[in-house]
Amino acid sequence: MSFNHLPLLFGTCLLVLAVGGCSDDVAEPDAAGGGSGIAADDPPATIDPLLPPGTEAPAGAPAGSPAGGTGAPTHAARFDGYGPARFGMGADAVRAAWAGELDGGPGEGAACFHLSPAEQPDEAHFALMFGDGDFVRYSVDNERMTAPGGGRAGMDEAQLEGLYGPLEDRGPHKYVDGGEYLRVADPAGSKAVLVFETDADDVVSEWRVGLPPHVDYVEGCS
Repeated sequence: MSFNHLPLLFGTCLLVLAVGGCSDDVAEPDAAGGGSGIAADDPPATIDPLLPPGTEAPAGAPAGSPAGGTGAPTHAARFDGYGPARFGMGADAVRAAWAGELDGGPGEGAACFHLSPAEQPDEAHFALMFGDGDFVRYSVDNERMTAPGGGRAGMDEAQLEGLYGPLEDRGPHKYVDGGEYLRVADPAGSKAVLVFETDADDVVSEWRVGLPPHVDYVEGCS
């Protein structure tokens, strides 16, 4: 080999070292994740439509644990509140903690009222209820959002029982023939309750989490 070629060879080796090492070996894609560093069978991220981007965390992570180091909950719906809003917080505190704009508020002298994210299609989609100035309940009327424990609108009673075990039946639905109100107590022992409303086919139409007596109101604030 001519010494005249040494600078060229040395430069080539440096370039190869920078990319992946000066050798004859070729880097193979990761067998599980195609070289991405993510296993092929890793669960997808849990993304809550009401949380700001960047607060997602791997599915199956314990509710309320940090998401990617951001400090946001991995699952926004909990028995102690929703996202940054905790039961017992005042409306001003909830507005200050919420990532987006909240519409609604008390009328003159109103002891009970709702706040809802401004960008959602209608108030019933998701609503935060306040009683005597404190956050006491949130309600969900869509199939995208998941209740604490995994339940959601569109599931039938058998699917709920597979998640929660036996459900407390609080009697027939006030407005839907054959419908019911099914309750799940907070496993941690707090006063909070999860209520599923079902239709005549035992399918969940909506759900809510809150503190008695507000969680059992069937006409909004009454």
